[in-house]
Amino acid sequence: MDSFVEYTVELLEKLGPVQARRMFGGWGLYFGGRMFGLIGDGQLYLKTDEVSRPEFQAAGCRPFVWEGGGQRIEMSYWTPPADASDDAYALLPWARRGVDAAARAALKKAPKKKAAAKKTPAEPVKKAAAPRKTTKAPAKKAAAPSKATSTPAKKTPARKPVAKKQPVAKKRSTARKTKPSSRRR
Repeated sequence: MDSFVEYTVELLEKLGPVQARRMFGGWGLYFGGRMFGLIGDGQLYLKTDEVSRPEFQAAGCRPFVWEGGGQRIEMSYWTPPADASDDAYALLPWARRGVDAAARAALKKAPKKKAAAKKTPAEPVKKAAAPRKTTKAPAKKAAAPSKATSTPAKKTPARKPVAKKQPVAKKRSTARKTKPSSRRR
């Protein structure tokens, strides 16, 4: 681990168990399984959102800017105030703001995933339910028992050869064991 990363994690001990994970040429800082900060180019950045960003701006903090594809993209991570960068007690309230912003971001994402999961299964069920109501559905049901009858017949022969092959495999394995021992004599 980078010495600056170790130092930063040490400063954040007052917050609780902070983990640092390597990512994209920098480090992600995690608390409670959520990323609340990052370290890039030897600088600590803490997560912000619409609630906490005005406080970071008022304290003269700077955003993390990522340059890619010829564009400059401002991320939602900001530096803590300069006077808090070397003092664990001064850094603690800013780190808590980062943890809180990460928690709020997780709450915003959670309902979207659940809503998307509910919509996806609902649509195929509606489409599948419509053909069952037509007259074609009984024909499918009549065909289903014949398929079910043929399925066990296919499975039964498949199981019998497997049972027959197992003793053969044991004989081969014992034969292999005897040949090397006879060669040694």
